[in-house]
Amino acid sequence: MKYYIISGEASGDLHGSNLIKQLLLLDTAATIRCWGGDLMESTGATIVKHYKDLAFMGFIEVVKNLPAILRNISFCKEDIAAFQPDVLVLIDYPGFNLRIAEWGKKQGYKIVYYISPQVWAWKENRVNKMKLCIDKMLVILPFEKDYFKEKWQWDVEYVGHPLVEVIGNYINSHQVSIKESEQELKIVALLPGSRKQEIEKKLPVMLEVSISFPEYQFVVAKAPGLDDSFYEPFLTPYSNVSVVNNETYSLLMQSKAALVTSGTATLETALFGVPEVVCYKGSNISYQIGKRLIKIKFISLVNLIMNRLVVKELIQDEMNAKNLTIELSNLLNNIQVQQQLKSDYAELKSVLTQGGNASQKAAKSIFSFAKK
Repeated sequence: MKYYIISGEASGDLHGSNLIKQLLLLDTAATIRCWGGDLMESTGATIVKHYKDLAFMGFIEVVKNLPAILRNISFCKEDIAAFQPDVLVLIDYPGFNLRIAEWGKKQGYKIVYYISPQVWAWKENRVNKMKLCIDKMLVILPFEKDYFKEKWQWDVEYVGHPLVEVIGNYINSHQVSIKESEQELKIVALLPGSRKQEIEKKLPVMLEVSISFPEYQFVVAKAPGLDDSFYEPFLTPYSNVSVVNNETYSLLMQSKAALVTSGTATLETALFGVPEVVCYKGSNISYQIGKRLIKIKFISLVNLIMNRLVVKELIQDEMNAKNLTIELSNLLNNIQVQQQLKSDYAELKSVLTQGGNASQKAAKSIFSFAKK
């Protein structure tokens, strides 16, 4: 069969590549054409557009690049129509993919959406349109199944979270080398985010905490695309601080604890079994707007999935050096806190792997649906 798959970000390329591997095991004669990256291309799929050409983030950048975005949408529709796939698979990337879903449904294509837009957090009004143009929704967070069913009367399929598989494979392939190298180092990981504005707000506070823990090495995970010169002014005053580039997973494997910006990184840190404090700090205007628009109890995926406070969240004014120092000390020195986190993390992993491998489950669902 013929599959047309669209992902527009690095995470979509990763999860898309694992999905394609599983599809090819089920359908050895599959022809796969996609928008993605190097990982998806390495599976043997034909790449039409690389996600690096699609990365427009922020309101101003989107407006500035609107003609290019509209050209991409137009080209995508033409390419799908020429390819005539048996199924159109859309991975996350909602700003682009929901437009394609709406068009594709009108053209009579089968539409599968893998990794739902986070409409439970904001922009709920999109759900009614999604129900009309998506034939099968595959969700990766357990509470999403109940959310769509109870609030929107929409039956979606929960397949588990693909990060469990990704991180499990990484740990299995790197465990020996990590243990043999720097196992005695006392490391605290700092994951301050990927955008300049959020790093400028959070990193100085995170670094200030290092003064209270001179026996630990604090290591900053750099964001792709940001130069060393951006980080140097922040790091210069501290003697026990260093940086790594493109080595976040390796860093987490060696860390005793982590200070983590809210987002997917909070879940990745938990799946590595690293005790963490979740940090959020933005401009006061952005925070006040966000507080009114985003309707969720927690800001970290770990707490959202478990539906209770598993990892401490320090938000806005609460995210200060004093509070961070107290919470980090608990993570490093309080055995009871460490044991509770270990138990909670094990439960989290169990919830995310219900029924097996997420990529495999998603591929089976897509293959079965396409065959009908």
